[in-house]
Amino acid sequence: MLNTVKPKVTLVGAGPGDPDLLTLKAVKALAEANVVLYDALANDEILDYAPENAIRIFVGKRKGNHSYTQDQINQLIVDNALTYGNVVRLKGGDPFVFGRGSEEIEFAESFGIETVVIPGISSVVAVPASQGISITKRRVSESFWAITGTTSNRELSADVALAAQSSATVVILMGMHKLKEIVELFQQENKGNLPVAIIQNGTTAEEKAGVGTVDSIVEIVKQQSLSSPAIIVLGEVVKESHKLKVFYEEFLSNEIVQ
Repeated sequence: MLNTVKPKVTLVGAGPGDPDLLTLKAVKALAEANVVLYDALANDEILDYAPENAIRIFVGKRKGNHSYTQDQINQLIVDNALTYGNVVRLKGGDPFVFGRGSEEIEFAESFGIETVVIPGISSVVAVPASQGISITKRRVSESFWAITGTTSNRELSADVALAAQSSATVVILMGMHKLKEIVELFQQENKGNLPVAIIQNGTTAEEKAGVGTVDSIVEIVKQQSLSSPAIIVLGEVVKESHKLKVFYEEFLSNEIVQ
């Protein structure tokens, strides 16, 4: 019998966590999925947009446990597309921002499979915004760095040291386990008073934030029990936030009293 399945892979960005921040195009793609391969999403409600009979396969990471290697994920995408047709590969944030989405698309295309990329709202911008932090602002910050805190060899990105030398806002993803190293790099540049915000579970109901300076943020993380998944924002724009302004002013006044 002739196989009439038309293989297709759609790489979809799930956004930063709030299901309302999913794009309309992403919702439409999920509605047409035969198979959904998904990472550890900030909100599993997003999977409800797929048909009830769609096959759902978890291929992400939770608490350091890897369900599949990247090579296995690549092969699963292709195998399911060839077998079932329309595969949606769902990744948190934007799939091309520290998401290895390009590798998965390239692998699928090497088999002649049709591919589509649907960008997602990146947590790099959305999570700071959820706390009123504009990562660029006239006369405050003209640019920003977006850096992964942990590279593929599990080390802190060398770009953090370069970013610490600039006047730009620095946004670090997956950096909580390297926070002390990050702080030391900024202290070496005499930036101990630079404002810092750490936002955990950004854009979700469980969102919480801690603010301080480079010199104090490690202690604040301990006091407030902040942990991954969280985004680290370093820059003068932090104290410009209308949401954090009161907290930041209180923090500074406490610093002066002490």
